[in-house]
Amino acid sequence: MITGVSSGIGRETARHAIARGAQVFGTVRTQGDAAALSTELGERFTPLLVEIRDEATVLAGAERVRAALAGRRLSGLVNNAAVAIPGPVLFQPLSEIREQIETDLIGTIVVTRAFAPLLGADRTLSGPPGRIVMVSSIGGRIGQPFLSGYIAAKHGIEGFSETLRRELQLFGIDVVIVGPAPVDTPIWDKGAAQLGRYAGTPYGEAFDRGVSIMVEQGHRHSLAPARVAETIWTALTARRPKARYAPAKHLVIEQGLARLLPRRWLDRLFGRVLRLRPRRR
Repeated sequence: MITGVSSGIGRETARHAIARGAQVFGTVRTQGDAAALSTELGERFTPLLVEIRDEATVLAGAERVRAALAGRRLSGLVNNAAVAIPGPVLFQPLSEIREQIETDLIGTIVVTRAFAPLLGADRTLSGPPGRIVMVSSIGGRIGQPFLSGYIAAKHGIEGFSETLRRELQLFGIDVVIVGPAPVDTPIWDKGAAQLGRYAGTPYGEAFDRGVSIMVEQGHRHSLAPARVAETIWTALTARRPKARYAPAKHLVIEQGLARLLPRRWLDRLFGRVLRLRPRRR
């Protein structure tokens, strides 16, 4: 079961799992995406028209999966669906910040609660307990300017996953985090549409510079979704998986130095690159 299979990491993970013999259920938000993916992925794919922020549609999706499993347990849940809308926290509409947290964090909790019985919390089902993979981000460990809603949600995913893994020991359900460095997905193109939006604020120049860098880095220097899909498959199937995987194209720089450098150094680095310095009178 994979959330957010319409594009990017979710789509590639579904394709990767099906190629290895898995039967995949995947959430989409439109009937058009459901039809296109069914054609592309074939009979091993079952689309679920689900809005993860709407508990009723999530529960309905879980019931469809339960019926298809016919008394067996679900082998894995990949919580991948997420949205990122850049903006300076002092000026970004609160509705956009709420949307990111409601989708990326609360939506993940809603899905997890709905599918946990199928993974093993319902002891009447047969088969080994399933496993949950939480798709986090390097943003779950490091804060990047102008992505406050997304970063807050991904930090929340990290904490939620740690807690959940310990709670679900009762049912033998493991929880694994996959927190990749930037990945080449359509999420960057959506960010590019925000250029110029905050021109009338003190952040106008810095925001446009930051978004331009994100778009360029996101396409030219980021991981291919297939690489992340491989890591997710490992997290789902390894006999003894790590608690957290952090795939990166430039591992030492993206996942090493960024975590080891003192926080104040990173503050100064972001400030210098994005020109987030007080102007002298």
